This record gives sequence, structure tokens and C-alpha cells, in this order.
Amino acid sequence: MKIIVDADACPKSALQICFRLGLQYQIEVWTVASFDHNIFSEHHITVGDNSQEADLKILNVTKAGDIIITQDFGLAAMVLGKGAYAMGPKGQVYHPKTIDFLLEERELKAKFRRSGGRTKGPKKRTGDDDEAFTKGLTSLIEAALNLEL
Repeated sequence: MKIIVDADACPKSALQICFRLGLQYQIEVWTVASFDHNIFSEHHITVGDNSQEADLKILNVTKAGDIIITQDFGLAAMVLGKGAYAMGPKGQVYHPKTIDFLLEERELKAKFRRSGGRTKGPKKRTGDDDEAFTKGLTSLIEAALNLEL
């Protein structure tokens, strides 16, 4: 098992939480980001800046049981299909039963924006977000480790 972080859009505080929990549970933390980002990680994969290049690399290195940190519902759906776990950097765990709803919602919002509508961007990250992410990732790691026994 490893934790793989979609580091192109992951907040620094969430990335630091991943490193801390990876060390605590002795799990490798891999980061994947385009060369535009300056990530210091023992297991870092740099990709080009083409659209979806980081997502494709994450998908290729993901194995069943890995934990993927991403804001991208499409990537989350694909890694869930490989038997991996997925969660967002605010602590939302993605589940196979609910990912279709999230993908449909994303498509509706994109269609609305294409027709000239405006949607709100993400809210500023708070300490509560870091706390929720820490709790969620800890629970996910412990659940995954218990399944490996």
C-alpha cells in the first residue's frame, strides 16, 4: 500500500498531513505533479504540463489497496475501479456507490458554465479542513491496514 497524492492541486497543508501520517504508519507517500510545481518528496514523479498527464501517471502507478488523494472526481472514479481508495484534500472519502452522482454533478456545473453561467470557486482552506482531512485519512489508512491482515 502507498499513498499517492495528485500534487498539482493539493494544498500544502494536506500534503504535509500525508507525509506525517505516512511516516507514522510507515507507508510510502508518492507525489505526482507537473514540472511547474516544486515538490520535495522522496517518491516524486514529475510529468509534463499536458492536460490530464498527472492523472494518467497516477492511474498507471495505482494498485489495489493504494490510497489516492485528489480533487478530481474522474480520477477518483478510475482508481476506485482498480480497487484503490480515494479521498479529497478536505477529507471527503469517495465511494463507488456515490461517485456517479459526483460525476453527474460536475458535468451539470460544467454545462452551466459553458452556457455563460457562473459557479462559485472553492472556499478558502481552513484549520477545520485540515482536521477533517487528518481524521479522514487516518480512518482510511487504518481501515485499509485492517483489510490487509
